[in-house]
Amino acid sequence: QVQLVESGGGLVQPGGSLRLSCAASVITLSSYRMSWYRQAPGKERELVATATNAGAQTNYADSVKGRFTISLDKSKNTMYLQMNSLNPEDTAVYFCNAHGLNIAVDYWGQGTQVTVSS
Repeated sequence: QVQLVESGGGLVQPGGSLRLSCAASVITLSSYRMSWYRQAPGKERELVATATNAGAQTNYADSVKGRFTISLDKSKNTMYLQMNSLNPEDTAVYFCNAHGLNIAVDYWGQGTQVTVSS
């Protein structure tokens, strides 16, 4: 059974940093289009960052560009989201997603809460 397990969320002060992890089992992350999404209370889920071509190509939402970095560690079959200069608007549940490139599948993690507050 495919599993994506996020970790690394928590409470951080404005201006702080966190690194989220998404560890995969069964599937090989580098064979998928990997993304981080987030959903704040009362808002729709939004795309934060995407990595394709085994992480060689990345794209970011304008709201996080220059502050967040998505990366893949093939040896650990794990995706990361390094988040710097966090602000309260970044507060949300963050989800990792694996989108099939050759087959129509989407896998989701259970989410990890990130709260930015003083």
